[in-house]
Amino acid sequence: MRTVTLNNGVEMPVLGFGVYQIPAEQTERAVSDALAAGYRSFDTAAAYGNEEAVGRAISAGGIPRQDLFVTTKLWVSDAGEDKARRAFETSLRKLGLDHLDLYLIHQPYGDVYGSWRAMEALLHQGLVRAIGVSNFHGDRLVDLIDHNEIAPAVNQVETHPFHQRTADQELMRERGVQIESWGPFAEGRNDLFTHPELSKIAAAHGKSVAQVVLRWLIQRDVVVIPKSVRAERMAENLDVFDFELAAEEMAAVAALDTGESLFFDHRDPVMVSRLGTHILDD
Repeated sequence: MRTVTLNNGVEMPVLGFGVYQIPAEQTERAVSDALAAGYRSFDTAAAYGNEEAVGRAISAGGIPRQDLFVTTKLWVSDAGEDKARRAFETSLRKLGLDHLDLYLIHQPYGDVYGSWRAMEALLHQGLVRAIGVSNFHGDRLVDLIDHNEIAPAVNQVETHPFHQRTADQELMRERGVQIESWGPFAEGRNDLFTHPELSKIAAAHGKSVAQVVLRWLIQRDVVVIPKSVRAERMAENLDVFDFELAAEEMAAVAALDTGESLFFDHRDPVMVSRLGTHILDD
C-alpha cells in the first residue's frame, strides 16, 4: 500500500476504509471483510457509535498491530482538556487498543484549544502517533496552528469531484497538513456513478467510476477512506494502483468542481448550533 508521510514522520496509508453510517451491528463484518480484502487503515469516530465493533474485528483479524493504522475522532460534547482526555481513553477502551495512530477533533466547535492541549499531551506520552482535525476551514486551521505547539498532521474534509478543495489543499500543503477526503463519492449525489465524463474516463481504462474517482484523489495526493459493506466493492476500491489518469483526464475531472459543499457548510450558524450542541449517547 502506498503511504504519505505526515509532518511528524509517521507513514499513513493513502487508501483506507471508512465506517461512517455503517450500523454497529454490520460494522464488525464489514471491517473483517475489509481486513480480508487487504485494508490496513481504518477510520471511525466516537460519533459513529461503532468503535467497539471495529475493535472486535481488529482483534479477531490477527493482523499485527504495527501493520494497522487506526483513526478515531473526538466529538464536540467531549471538547475541553479534561473531557478530551477521558473521551480518548473511552475510545481506546472501546477499540481494545493500547494506542491510536491518528486522533482527530471531529468538528471545529466548542473548546477546541483545550482539546488540542490534551491531544498534544497524548502525543507526547506516546498514546497516539499523530493528531489532527476534521472539517476545519482554512481560517480555523491557521489559527490553531499559529497558537499551539504542534500543527495538525491531517485535516479530514469533504473532498470529491464536485467539491475539490484545491485552494484548501494548497493552504494545507503550505502549512504541512495532509488533506484527507471524506465522502469521496459524494454519496452518489449529482449522479456521480453514472456521470458522462467520469464514465467516459472509466471506460477508457476498463475501470469503474468509483475507481476513477479514487485514482483521481490519490494522484492529487489526497488520502481517501471509501466505505462499502459489500466485499466485492471493497476489493474493487483497493484495485486502483495499476493505472494512471492522464493530464487531460485529470483536467476533465477538475472541470466538474462546483466549489460548494453537497452536504452543508460548517460555517453555517444553524449547522454550527446543531452539531455543537449534539451530545452523544453512552
